[in-house]
Amino acid sequence: MKPRHQRLALIGASLAACGVAVALVLNAFNDNLVFFYTPSQVAEGSAPRQSIFRIGGLVEEGSVKRLADGLTVSFVITDKVKQVPVHYKGTLPDLFKEGKGAVAQGRLGDGALFLAQEVLAKHDENYMPAEAAHALEQGRAPASLKGAP
Repeated sequence: MKPRHQRLALIGASLAACGVAVALVLNAFNDNLVFFYTPSQVAEGSAPRQSIFRIGGLVEEGSVKRLADGLTVSFVITDKVKQVPVHYKGTLPDLFKEGKGAVAQGRLGDGALFLAQEVLAKHDENYMPAEAAHALEQGRAPASLKGAP
């Protein structure tokens, strides 16, 4: 093979290897991508039925119910416009409280029930996830319940 053909073959093989590497990285990124939806978006059907996503807002007052097993908890997430019931089996964060901001990751079950795999709570008095704060602004929540973005 001539040196010119060897260089072309090497360049072609390098481009193919780069293309495969980019495809693998993009595929891994797509598998780990999790979108955020508000309770209003979930209620109107904008959220995916089969995919994992996050839902966030405030934990509705009086909605936290614990089952006898001590691990299973049901509560309602609201953006002050719509409510979505959430079912979670596991240990809740220490800062999880009614009337405070929370984000749950999981998927939709039967009807509008959200089956959470993970629940996150705010970490101090002034923090709320930007998406949840925006959702509360859209729902025109009172300023005392919004927290700082």
